[in-house]
Amino acid sequence: MAHRAARLAEAIKEELADIFQNELKDPRLGFLTITRVEVSSDLRYAKVFLSVYGSPAECESTLGVLERAQGFIRSQLGRRIRLRHVPEISFRFDPSIDYGVKIARLIDELKKDGASEQPK
Repeated sequence: MAHRAARLAEAIKEELADIFQNELKDPRLGFLTITRVEVSSDLRYAKVFLSVYGSPAECESTLGVLERAQGFIRSQLGRRIRLRHVPEISFRFDPSIDYGVKIARLIDELKKDGASEQPK
């Protein structure tokens, strides 16, 4: 990713975190974390990867809320970040945190099994 695209991705990530926390007041919006933002080389498109704490149904509900609020979110970004064109935003679920938690649980289970099987 080019330097300018990387800087824009970081700025979008920071501003979106603030918008999600302070501007969006939808009760269906679950506890979410922006894991990363990828901006296209022409700065016209941004993929926002999210991790949502909760069940798969809550994850889908949260993504639906964000998709419906996309126009509002883009307008807020346009006010906060000075660009000729505010990037088109798409929201994606990022399973990497869930995967990491699953791996950590498996490692803990292996440690417990290994400790109970050691000869005395």
